[in-house]
Amino acid sequence: MASDFRDLSLDQLDDQLVKLKKEQFNLRFQRASGQLENTARIRLLRRDIARVKTAARAKRSGSAKSSVRTGA
Repeated sequence: MASDFRDLSLDQLDDQLVKLKKEQFNLRFQRASGQLENTARIRLLRRDIARVKTAARAKRSGSAKSSVRTGA
């Protein structure tokens, strides 16, 4: 699953993060109103958000390092 995120570009990772955050909001809203049946999905979603953020951070730091190397 994490390897799926590593293969995406930064723009795709940002789009994926927005999508996951929207789903997280909807699930929290459902939980608050008592309509949520699959409570485990919230935990999985939180972990997916962390995976996307980690992959994006790695790509950003990797691109910054490569530009520093070529810029000197």
